Amino acid sequence: MKDSIGWGILGPGKIAHSFVNDLKLVKGGRLIAAASRDLTRAESFISEHGGDYAFGSYEELFQCDAVDVIYIATPHTGHMEWAIKAMQSGKPVLCEKPLGVNLGQVKQLLAVAKEQQVFLMEALWSRFNPSIQKVKQLIDQNEIGKVSYIHADFAFYGLDRDEKGRILNPDLAGGSILDIGIYPIFLAYLILGKPQSIQASSNFHQSGAEIQTSMMFKYQNAQALLYSGLTSSSQMQAEIQGEYGAIYLDSRWHETQGFTLQTEDEKVHHEVLTVGKGYSYEIEEVHNCLKNNRLESELWSHQNSIDLISLLDNVRNKAGVVFPFET
Repeated sequence: MKDSIGWGILGPGKIAHSFVNDLKLVKGGRLIAAASRDLTRAESFISEHGGDYAFGSYEELFQCDAVDVIYIATPHTGHMEWAIKAMQSGKPVLCEKPLGVNLGQVKQLLAVAKEQQVFLMEALWSRFNPSIQKVKQLIDQNEIGKVSYIHADFAFYGLDRDEKGRILNPDLAGGSILDIGIYPIFLAYLILGKPQSIQASSNFHQSGAEIQTSMMFKYQNAQALLYSGLTSSSQMQAEIQGEYGAIYLDSRWHETQGFTLQTEDEKVHHEVLTVGKGYSYEIEEVHNCLKNNRLESELWSHQNSIDLISLLDNVRNKAGVVFPFET
């Protein structure tokens, strides 16, 4: 792999703008191209961010020799199709979370990655957040003892959105669970692993989209109370309680800039500022993997993606959330 890694953006929406702004802060990475079904949208993206090529089809992006890796930022329902086509064209892929909308899709993606011997990673950016990495390290070092309780939520008001847009449209795998519920589920999984059992309950919008879901993950000696919703905004702090201490992740915890470690003796706040918005860390992980010829990340592996989507499927099953294209 050459010293400078050229990125292609598939789906130049809001999250892609944030991603590329952080790409500019990463040494050895550069925006090469953007592709959209609307050429003017791709041209506007390239004009704003300084890339070389704008394409009016995704297929043109796959054939661009200057592109070393593709970032897929379409709505959820486009992830599997376009990640597979990118990998079949020989392109490494960083695909926005969730990697697929269900376990079957994720398994197909990983099968193609293995068949093509090409890098694939789910863009679960919170896994690479410096505060969250430090918190995981402290817990692994037994700083607060065995964890027995986690509380985490993610909620914003989204009922004013267009019902045909990705948030409230079941045909686009809309609702809170895959979009934002994935974060609290991820935190419980990161700290406590896979639960013994799951309870979940949802409320629904007139469009049919799930808009509120409460979850309880039960472990042998711990519980995690999790929530995602589109009916109101929450403070979005996360709490991890252990035998003789606790850790509180600052709001908004999934992109946190610090945390508080409380033990029997003291309570100390640690400020851990991110570079840019925080996408730079997953970008650096992709660069490291590509330069070392790794086909998956050790920090967020293919098995991690399998486990996470399995938990998401379980929550949806318990809460009765089924997308029209799954029936």
